[in-house]
Parts: sequence; C-alpha cells; structure tokens
Amino acid sequence: MARKQKKLGEILREWGNVSEKQVEQALALAKGAGKRLGEAMIEAAFVKEAEVAKALAAQFDLEYINLDGPEAEAEIDLTLIPDDLVKKHLVLPMGSTNGRLKLVIHDPMDLELLDMLRFRLNREIVTAIAPRSAIKTFLDGKTGSTTSGMFSDESLVTESVDVTMDRSVDTSVDITAGESAPIIRLVNRMIVEACKTRASDIHIEPMADRVVLRYRIDGVCHVRDNLPKRMQSAMIARLKLMAGMNISERRIPQDGRIMMPVEGEQIDFRVSACPAYHGESIVLRILRPESVKVGLSNLGFEQDNLDRFNKIIRRPNGIFLVTGPTGSGKTTTLYSALDVLNRPDRKIITAEDPVEYNFTGINQCQVRESIGLTFQAILRAMLRQAPDIVLIGEIRDREVANIAIQAALTGHLVFSTLHTNDAASAITRLLDMGVKPFLVASAIQAVMAQRLIRMLCENCRERDPDPDSKILGLTDISEEEVASGNICRPVGCAKCGDIGFHGRKAIFEMMVMNTEIRELAFNRASIAEVRDAAVRGGMRTLLGDGKIKILRGDTTPGEVAKFAQAVSSSTTEFIDD
Repeated sequence: MARKQKKLGEILREWGNVSEKQVEQALALAKGAGKRLGEAMIEAAFVKEAEVAKALAAQFDLEYINLDGPEAEAEIDLTLIPDDLVKKHLVLPMGSTNGRLKLVIHDPMDLELLDMLRFRLNREIVTAIAPRSAIKTFLDGKTGSTTSGMFSDESLVTESVDVTMDRSVDTSVDITAGESAPIIRLVNRMIVEACKTRASDIHIEPMADRVVLRYRIDGVCHVRDNLPKRMQSAMIARLKLMAGMNISERRIPQDGRIMMPVEGEQIDFRVSACPAYHGESIVLRILRPESVKVGLSNLGFEQDNLDRFNKIIRRPNGIFLVTGPTGSGKTTTLYSALDVLNRPDRKIITAEDPVEYNFTGINQCQVRESIGLTFQAILRAMLRQAPDIVLIGEIRDREVANIAIQAALTGHLVFSTLHTNDAASAITRLLDMGVKPFLVASAIQAVMAQRLIRMLCENCRERDPDPDSKILGLTDISEEEVASGNICRPVGCAKCGDIGFHGRKAIFEMMVMNTEIRELAFNRASIAEVRDAAVRGGMRTLLGDGKIKILRGDTTPGEVAKFAQAVSSSTTEFIDD
C-alpha cells in the first residue's frame, strides 16, 4: 500500500518551523491571493525560502541541493541544456547517470514545465530541488549580472523590515507613518546602500511575481534583490510621496525629485515613474554634486586633447558640441567646463531639461513644455539677458539649432549636446535638421564625441599574459603593441566588489573645425569625408584614444571594443560581456 504523502504545512509544523496558527493564517492568505501555501508562508515571513524548499523535497521524496556548497559548483554544467531553458525556467543541469539527466528545479508541482523539458531535451529527467532565489543567484554569479561582493548577503527585506512572527506589523498599509515604519526603513536602506556602492541609478521593476531591485554601477546593471510582490504598492507609493508626485495617478508617466542627506552629504535624486504591465516602474537617478567637480584632468582627457579643450572653451564665440548617446557623460563634461569658466566677470545662462546640478553663480532655466516654457522660448529670452556663455541642454530640432547658431554668430560662446555616434556625424545631423550649410560651417568651432568606459581596479588588476586575439583585432592592437604595452585584465578584490573594475572615465575624439572641414560642411560632404579630413587635421578617434588607455593598463580591450571598433571586413563582431 502506497505511503500517504504528507502536506507541506504538516511537514513544516513537525519540523518546528511554523505553528498551527501560522499554518492556518498562511492557508487563508494563499486562498485569498490564489497562491500556493509555500509562497504565502514566505511572503508572510513565517519561514525562509530554503525551509520551504527542503520541506518540498521531503514531501516529494526528492534530493535537496545546497547551491552554496562547492559540490554543486563542481557538478553543475550549464552547457548540457540550451541557455534559453536555463534562464527562462531557472533550471540547472547536474550531469546524467544511465542516460537520465539530473535537473535542479524550484517547483516540483509544475508538471507542464517537466513535460516540456522532457519533450525539448528528448531525455528522461530526474529532478532535485533548490530555492528559486538560490538558483537565480547561482546563475547571476555565472553570468556576472550581480556584484555580491558589494552587497550584504541578506535580503533588504530581512535587513530593513523587522516583521514579527505574529505579523503585528503590516508593511503594505501605512506609508505615511513615522521613520520606524518598515516600508520607510526599507526605502531608506535601499537609497543609502545604493549611494555607498557608487550606483548612478536605482531601478525598481515590478514583475508578475516579484519586484526586482537593480543598481547601475559603473554603467552596468546589477540585481540587488527580489522583493516580495506584496510590498510593491507601498514601496512605490512611498517613493512617489518623497518625490512630490501624485500617488493616485498610475496611468501616465511622472517625474519628481528627492533631496535628502546620505551620510552627511546632501544628495539629489531625479525620480521617474513609468506605467508598465505589472505596475509602475520607478528609476531614481543619483545626482552627486562632486561628480561634476572632479576637474577636467580627471574626466579621462589625454594631455593633447585637454589642451585643445581648454583653448576651445575659452574662445569668445562659436558653438562647441559634445556628442554621444544617453549616459555617455556629456552633461558631466559640459558642467565641468562651466565650473572652470564660472567667474564673477562672466554671465552664464543655461536652458536644461531637466536641471540636474545646481551651480552658484550660474542662471539655470528649467524647460517646462506644459506651460509653454520650451527650449526656443528660453533661448530667445536669455539672449536678451546679454550672457557671455550659453549652455543648451540638447539641440533637438531646427529651431533650437538656428537660435544657437544666431547666438554664436552674434558674439556668444554656446555649449550644447547632440545625439550622434561620432564627431563627424554632428555636421550631417545639423544639415539633416534643415540648418543651412554656410551657417554650420561658420558657427561650429569644434565637436567632441565621447563614451564612458570602465577603469580597471588599481588595487587588483594584473597584466594579461594572453589577451584575446579577436578582441585585439577589433581594437586594432598589433602584436608589437602587445609586447611593448601593459595590457591588463580584471581580477576582483574587496575594494571593487570582486568585479575587477572601479569607476569610469571617458574616451574622446576632438574634431576642431579647420578650413578643409568647413569647406566640406558647406558642400554637404559625406560623414566619411569629414572624418578623414578631421583625422588629417590631427583628430584622434575614439578607438585611438581607447588604445592609449588599453596599452597603459587603465582598461581592457573588451571595454573599448564595446564602443569603438576597427573597421574591417574580417572583424564585424560586437563585444558585449
């Protein structure tokens, strides 16, 4: 006679993990939310996820796998099954015995998944159990999408929300309570931790069954935590309340700001809320005042480019453009220039959307299109203010471009940004907007393109004895340069959070307008012709600037190859690690 299978709540109660009352409460929660008992117990903080996984293993007579141990690390081979199955369904292959493939799963009751795996793999399957979060953490460690060395091993919920076993504290109700309220402690801890780990952005992303918390550090997103779905509404409402947004409005995007002290320093956070399928996605951009006051020499300029830059920003008139995609550091570069030029004898006015950093002595105007305060309206008004230097956040259309050119031709020095891939493309972009060629040729003084690349940690980097020849080809580094240079690779230490990189600097290409380039602009020449002329005139390309930093040991060939690659019929791959 077959042994009767015990229920999950019964097993956990026998093990002393939960009480009879807690089982009853969890059953009621599970029934009301349409969830399984184990999920309800975890969300109610009655038990830990690992305890539920062990109970499921006992219930279904399966092996429990501790993914933190070295045995699991040695046995798991991700190459045994397709990568899409591993990532989508969170399953880990642990080798095969007698033709039967052993898979680590997190839900033994998902029979549809097991049937699909048998069909896709065309093999007999033996299953074992591990917690879902442990599988996710294991995969993140393999793919490099987390930086566990930077963060505590504990969940933010465990660290910040002191939920008692009798559930006397409800984290989903009162978002306006005092500073001791659990949801407030959670949000505050998240913000402080992000600032400590040098994050530039905090991403709160609702999913179907959880809320993913990610930090962007040195340009790369890292998963910090998977928060319970029940905390989503309270957490988002708390952040919107702090940012001065309309809490009841969930249908349209909103923007706001938070100013708060973090470890004695006043930090500004730009907050964006965007409606998504599973709830509002929130992004906090961390604006540190010191980030735009690091000095021009610390931005990544080589000495020759720095000398050119200093000469250009001190010209009496003309337009200086900085180009690159979003997140390439254009604003930081221009603010650093303004910081150098900001003197009592100069009047500086900016038109920005949004104003990210506040400077004493500079008149900064915030674009507000909802009331008609557009770039065009601000620019027309600011020219009547008799400024010496004008900063335009971005040239977006022909009208803004024409006003900027008029300002440059009437004796003003104009700084602005443009979204193009390289310096030479800026000329073509302005012409495509409808700006007349003779105005482009006469008003532009210089165009600088830039990208941000991660710098190797000075504390742990080491010389690379065998750099990848394919990536060296993409960065146009010869064997002779490898032998004479100091190409290094990341290692990882406590200082950099075990990722091998610490901080970012820019690579630049500086195109200073000369007679040949002005003639080409006037005749609507192609981007390739303008670029060739700029190189003949002394411009070092993004790739060339990156090569200097690679051979000096500041960064890796792979970092530079993400943004600048040698043009060759045999090297057409795109690097993205």
